[in-house]
Amino acid sequence: MKKIALISDSHSFIDEKTLSHLQDVDEIWHAGDIGDFQVMESLPMEKELRVVYGNIDDENARNLYPEWLDFEVEGVKVLMTHIGGKPPRYAKGVVPALKKFQPNIFVCGHSHICKVEFDKRFDCLYMNPGAIGNQGFHQMRTLLKFEIENGKPQNLRVIELGRRGV
Repeated sequence: MKKIALISDSHSFIDEKTLSHLQDVDEIWHAGDIGDFQVMESLPMEKELRVVYGNIDDENARNLYPEWLDFEVEGVKVLMTHIGGKPPRYAKGVVPALKKFQPNIFVCGHSHICKVEFDKRFDCLYMNPGAIGNQGFHQMRTLLKFEIENGKPQNLRVIELGRRGV
């Protein structure tokens, strides 16, 4: 079993409340828009990090992290990018990627809206954790935590981190 924390859209902000929720997981997935690299340096380094860059990220982040990341955890295939849209209206390039990689989980960020939905069309769980940062129009900062065991995601929880800007 692997415990996962899924975050996105930090926009150069990470606080102790967010970091406290990252202590009891095995892996941290960041779905882009990191902003200042101090965010990455603040993450617990003993954790497995899986990261993509977002549209606000600079050349340094783009050199360190890919735009698309595909990987497998405990028998679950994952595809991650920053700008993904949402079912059934995915962003440009997402549908061909879903067809090619056939992931069990598709992860994206960008919208600042926490949303999890099973997409029957691609037999895939769509996951967007919302935003942990203060930049944007979202009201509540959020992240997702879940486990992957026996080839299935389970025990999904939405963690509310507090109102944006507070």
